[in-house]
Amino acid sequence: MNTSRRIGFISTRFAGTDGVSLETAKWATVLERLGHQCFYFCGQCDRPAEISYTVDEVFYHHPTIEAINQVAFGGTWGKMHEDVKSRPEIKESHQEFFSVYIRPSHITKQVQELKDYIKEHLYKFAQRYKLELLIIENAITIPVNLPLGLAITEFIAETGYPVIAHHHDFYWERQRFINNSVHDYLAAAFPPDLPSIRHVVINSVQAQQLASRIGAAAMVIPNVMDFDSPPPPMDDYASTVRSDLGLVPGQYLILQPTRIIQRKGIEHAIELTRRLGLPAELVISHAAGDEGTAYEKRVREFAQLLEVTVRFESAIVGDVRSVTVDGKKIYTLGDIYPHADLVTYPSAIEGFGNAFLEAIYYKRPLVVNNYSIYEADIKPKGFKVVEFDGFISEKTCDEVCYVLTHPEESRQQTELNYELARRFYSFTMLERRLNLLLSDCFGEDV
Repeated sequence: MNTSRRIGFISTRFAGTDGVSLETAKWATVLERLGHQCFYFCGQCDRPAEISYTVDEVFYHHPTIEAINQVAFGGTWGKMHEDVKSRPEIKESHQEFFSVYIRPSHITKQVQELKDYIKEHLYKFAQRYKLELLIIENAITIPVNLPLGLAITEFIAETGYPVIAHHHDFYWERQRFINNSVHDYLAAAFPPDLPSIRHVVINSVQAQQLASRIGAAAMVIPNVMDFDSPPPPMDDYASTVRSDLGLVPGQYLILQPTRIIQRKGIEHAIELTRRLGLPAELVISHAAGDEGTAYEKRVREFAQLLEVTVRFESAIVGDVRSVTVDGKKIYTLGDIYPHADLVTYPSAIEGFGNAFLEAIYYKRPLVVNNYSIYEADIKPKGFKVVEFDGFISEKTCDEVCYVLTHPEESRQQTELNYELARRFYSFTMLERRLNLLLSDCFGEDV
């Protein structure tokens, strides 16, 4: 029997339906099935209080952290900051066009102070729960909280704790982090290469990049779902989904089950809906999220230009069933999926693709943009979906129309997709990989 371990998860937040929170919950479920105990360190948390340790400044939307990020990643070309301007001894030695790369000294001081403050809490977290292993969820991967990443790195270096660093998206995969004034921090902690860290990535391209950039090997563990436990049949609560979404009999429900952010390519879903020539409405399940509302405005304008009815339904799609203040039902995505006649996944960039797996889990037909990770890691498994390469063509529309108007053939394809996903993306696969990692950290039980 495996030895029970006390495991601490660390991230900026464990709450809601973002990819990191969802995958962390799946890892914790599998680890707890194996007899381990899980605890959480973060800035925003929806886990039970008795197993959680929260520090406000760890959340990446904390005002202080947002202010640091604005300076670190939002510098203006050709505009020197006041620190440099106030120092005549260095003013002449820097050119204005280097301004975006120059960090104000007060930001350095603030980052270091917060780093020390968070590190002290990490020590208390480890001591309070008598932790034996840390799993870092994206906090030393993408630099949305610089003090947190630096604090984690120093804590690992000072303690030698065995660590699994679960990387979801690296800073070099996001354009907004490329020009910055914190290259030294990124090199030190995003991610660090320390002897006690075992790196895990969610796709093979990341593994290649990590090896070439910092010389570290990584295990690939893709996103998963519990394909060994099929979804329950629709109940009475979910039977009113279509009417509450405003659909009438004979209309097709096309579901875009993502946040409204630019890399999701939602314009493609709108164009497809317009060109199908069938009575259909596009439903977008989530709001804009963490990256502002400018793109949502663009999506709404584009839908008006193409005269497509798009329903923005984040108000009645939530993490759990509930009711709105005016008495309307709030559904989960699991309630919505079974009613969808088609799921659109037109993303240009994805680390893996949670919504892809969700559509497969609920046995829905899919149309997918051939994004790089899909092409490298998912497509070779043999999934049957409608694909397009960066734009909606007449062929795309014809294939989607065929899928919608031939439900029996579509059902056979979705059954095949489910079986493939059960082989490659199940909790069973995750359990085997996690056991390998734990054996690497602690040795085999005897």
